[in-house]
Amino acid sequence: MTSLQIVFLIIAAVTLASAVMVVTARRLMHAALWLILTLLGVAAVFATLQANFFAVVQVLVYIGAIAILIIFAIMMTREVMSVTGPRLNRGWGWAAAAAAGGLAGLVAVLSTWQGFQTVLEPLPSGSVGVGALGEAFLDPNRFAVPFEVASVLLVAAMVGAIYIAVDRKVVEEQ
Repeated sequence: MTSLQIVFLIIAAVTLASAVMVVTARRLMHAALWLILTLLGVAAVFATLQANFFAVVQVLVYIGAIAILIIFAIMMTREVMSVTGPRLNRGWGWAAAAAAGGLAGLVAVLSTWQGFQTVLEPLPSGSVGVGALGEAFLDPNRFAVPFEVASVLLVAAMVGAIYIAVDRKVVEEQ
């Protein structure tokens, strides 16, 4: 086993442990902080797989924008800060068993694959880089329109979330 594989396994273990803490945390704010660690672990996995662009996007978009937005939303809604009700669902055992069975099935299927044990090789120097991806995003004949549609949908979702979160005073007729 190479040192890169050992680092990958350590990062994967930390990421999985923090993901479990996201769904089992007692307070919603703690769950959001565990989510940030989980997303950081995913970015580290991208970095170990030589996908540096995706690692940076993971940090900027998911940690820098979405996770911080979730934390602001939690802090703005005071009712969710208090603990009410049981921490775990009654059917958590069944869900854990199903997840373990799914993981065992995935490992069983992947272990029969020929490329499961291959070592990661460095990227060739002439490979297509991030520049070609940027040009594809900006080219009107390729991905510019879907990229802008996704932006408009995100803005609409944000406006809808603000509309739902605003307190409305009920005016009583006399």
